[in-house]
Amino acid sequence: MSSDSRRPGALVALWWTLVTQELAIRYRGTLLGRVWPLLLPLMMLALYGFVFGVVFRARWPGLAGDDHLGFTLNLFAGLLVHGILAEAIGQAPGLMQRHSNFVRKMVFPLHVLVAVPLGTAMFHALFGFVLLVLANGLLGSGWHLSVLGLPLVLAPYLVLLYGLALVLAALGVYIRDLGQVVGMLVMVVLFTAPVFFPADMVPEALSGVVRFNPLAWPVDAVRALLLRGQWPDVGGWVVYAVVALLVLGLGRACFGVLRRGFADLL
Repeated sequence: MSSDSRRPGALVALWWTLVTQELAIRYRGTLLGRVWPLLLPLMMLALYGFVFGVVFRARWPGLAGDDHLGFTLNLFAGLLVHGILAEAIGQAPGLMQRHSNFVRKMVFPLHVLVAVPLGTAMFHALFGFVLLVLANGLLGSGWHLSVLGLPLVLAPYLVLLYGLALVLAALGVYIRDLGQVVGMLVMVVLFTAPVFFPADMVPEALSGVVRFNPLAWPVDAVRALLLRGQWPDVGGWVVYAVVALLVLGLGRACFGVLRRGFADLL
């Protein structure tokens, strides 16, 4: 690969090509093909609406007692944010093994490979966010102009995930059972984040566990934007963005050091 291909524009083009190829491979030969990215979140929303709204008749604190749809939409928003983490982080430990042919090409920008699951995760989440906005607009609290701020809220979250994925992708070459550990951690993050419950329901003794969960701020911010028409606190965004950049810097440094041994181990 020439030095010109390492320019940011070329790297983005390479990343986009790999993402589209991954999506094409994933849905190749399926009966419904590319309808699945829209059908899956629709089925998920309908399922959660039935289970929590019709069967359990659950309610979200702060909403009316009979607003079971509100619980479903708040839960769905949290699960969409977690789904991005699950796909991007869950695949990271095994990425270098899956693409060992690229690893042996010393000039190939391997860090681009780490960003591919993040791209496919965002592709799938996009359909879910659109469905969430439509459901809330038609059946929930209405339409909110604040939905335009979604990319701004997700940006630091994606940066954080990319930094973590770089670390896990590099360590996964050396620690082969890291994938199993990460799978469990993804579940731990889900149940210790304010996905199934609002953060203010957590007892004070355990509030730190939820507060420092990487999902906590983006989940609350996405709910505020899409469901309540509220912009997130600027201070919270800045703190999260700074932490995300630090994690990204650490991830790039770790990946750069550890990649020197990839070819020998793969």
